[in-house]
Amino acid sequence: MRPFSGHVLAFLLGTLVLTTAQATDQWPTPPASKPPDQVSGPLTGGTGDHSKYEALKQPFSSGPEVTKACLSCHTETGKHFMKNIHWTWEYRNPETGQLLGKKHLVNNFCTNARGNEGMCAQCHAGYGWKDESFDFSDETNIDCLVCHETTGTYYKTPNSEGSPACSVMFEDMAPIDYNLVAQSVGLPQRANCGTCHFHGGGGDNVKHGDLSSALTNPPRDLDVHMDAKGLNFACTACHITKSHIWAGSRYHVIAKDEKGTGKPGERRDVATCESCHGNEPHPVDSLAPFKLNDHISSVACQTCHIPEYARGGVATETDWDWRTAGKTRNGEGYHEHGYTQGNGEERYTYKSIKGTFTYGENLVPLYRWFDGQMNYTTIDTKFDVTKPVAINDFTGSREDPRSRIWPFKRMTTWMPADMGNGTLVYNHLWGQDEDSYWGNYDMGKSIAHGMKAFNLPYSGEYGFVKTYSYWPITHMVAPKEQALDCADCHSKNGRLQGVEGVYMPGRDNNRWLDLIGIIAVAGTFLVILGHALVRIFSPKGAKH
Repeated sequence: MRPFSGHVLAFLLGTLVLTTAQATDQWPTPPASKPPDQVSGPLTGGTGDHSKYEALKQPFSSGPEVTKACLSCHTETGKHFMKNIHWTWEYRNPETGQLLGKKHLVNNFCTNARGNEGMCAQCHAGYGWKDESFDFSDETNIDCLVCHETTGTYYKTPNSEGSPACSVMFEDMAPIDYNLVAQSVGLPQRANCGTCHFHGGGGDNVKHGDLSSALTNPPRDLDVHMDAKGLNFACTACHITKSHIWAGSRYHVIAKDEKGTGKPGERRDVATCESCHGNEPHPVDSLAPFKLNDHISSVACQTCHIPEYARGGVATETDWDWRTAGKTRNGEGYHEHGYTQGNGEERYTYKSIKGTFTYGENLVPLYRWFDGQMNYTTIDTKFDVTKPVAINDFTGSREDPRSRIWPFKRMTTWMPADMGNGTLVYNHLWGQDEDSYWGNYDMGKSIAHGMKAFNLPYSGEYGFVKTYSYWPITHMVAPKEQALDCADCHSKNGRLQGVEGVYMPGRDNNRWLDLIGIIAVAGTFLVILGHALVRIFSPKGAKH
């Protein structure tokens, strides 16, 4: 084993419970001339300087040319990569049979990627996906740079032309030096993953609530694992990979990992707290940690260790109203600022192309039983248009041994729907044609176009329905001293008011159960007092 890999392995599996100061002391101090390398995971590590490779010294004028050079050495990588969801945008849930992924689903943010790939596929790990003709079997369409370049100068633009009202966003951008970025490649850093995952839903921290640009170089108070001056984990330290398949999926979550830690390098299929910390993570030196470990079977680690989300000065969207979209001034779309977030930046509270937004920061999660199963309202799911619709929902209960109490962000959106058929719709947002909404602001035309493009039934009657979506919170892990206290949950107005199916001391009352508890405590006290009195009044040396 190489010395570097040995250090990484020992560090990850043996020192996760150490304080930041202790962990930093045990890690080699990096040269002052460059930022410290982020820890990527067990049994990984760069072994080559790509600036020295002849294949990368040829002149490049495009991303696909760089990919061909990459594949000339990494001969099997293309075949591996094309199996992961970053490439396919498709996932078949093995339990529900639902066909999921951005390639098919409707969301309650920008609504649908399908039919709008020209814009949305900027976050596809490939080149040129603008419509149904995209060739998923062509390895040269893979974008290696978006995950591996380390200069921070690489960027992506739409794969097709849109309305001038939107295309203006991509004007006057500095040209990419493809030789520079190609020779800079290394293991994925937080900034690489964050290019898309921090900006999902249309902006910084819009979607998840616990994934924002604040995690690019966060302090310990924001995330103990990603702390740039401490553990300094890259995303792949937890989302470990085997043959370019990453652990962790929001479509099929492991809500309760009972396997815990494995042998070094063994568990490469999960991204759970337990896979590193085990199922008894609190060292037992008193009654308190013993009880904390006892909670593991019913309470997710994230519930106590992520007391709030949307921290670090970057707000998340909590409400989105498409009903107000389409307003113009002198025939032109416009936008308005109306929210100043913690880091001082202004956020849009209205855009003609999207509607009205509401933001929040330092938010207390919603807590519910969760068994890991997410269920989705798909484009052909029928529903009652007079009632709120769960775009995605989840299952779980106290009686289900797979379930634990988890924290969630809940997103609320008024979004377009087919009121005649009672289904969601594909909305044609991006394009240069007269039907694209981001340019003509005619919702009727854009929906009719989007549904016809995929031969989907449409009644011709559109309206708006109230929708919810739920996002498990699992990033922005606070330092242990900021974890929840017992009283945060075990109290009349505690955080778990909405959690059903369980009796919680301090929150709930049961006359007989409370009486039994009082008698037990009082009895214990009397026994201790009696024993003490016997010792005090017994003759010295007497047995008792």
